Amino acid sequence: MSAWLWLAVGGLGGTAAITRFLLDSAVSTRAGAEFPLGTLAVNLSGALVLGLLDGLAVGGNLLLLAGTATIGSYTTFSTWMLETQRLVEDAEAVRAALNCLLSLAAGVGAALIGRAIGLSL
Repeated sequence: MSAWLWLAVGGLGGTAAITRFLLDSAVSTRAGAEFPLGTLAVNLSGALVLGLLDGLAVGGNLLLLAGTATIGSYTTFSTWMLETQRLVEDAEAVRAALNCLLSLAAGVGAALIGRAIGLSL
């Protein structure tokens, strides 16, 4: 892999992580802290874009840059799990279960919608 590709991965990954933080913060500020909607918004939008990349049959270095570096840094499994665990600690088992089920079901749905869009282009 060339030095330019490594630099692009780092730059895109850093930019995507900052974008994740900004979107999560904006949604969470508006929605409140009752439910982790910011993380949900980030992960669903990321799933949609990954589905789109799949539908467009993106591969090679473009997939590395768009999928792995950008969307991989933008989405966040660890925050989703931490927020779910904190809901359990706060005796919010129903919200924790809802967070898991909604994230999984809507995430798969978003990826399928993105893929369908990509296939139709």
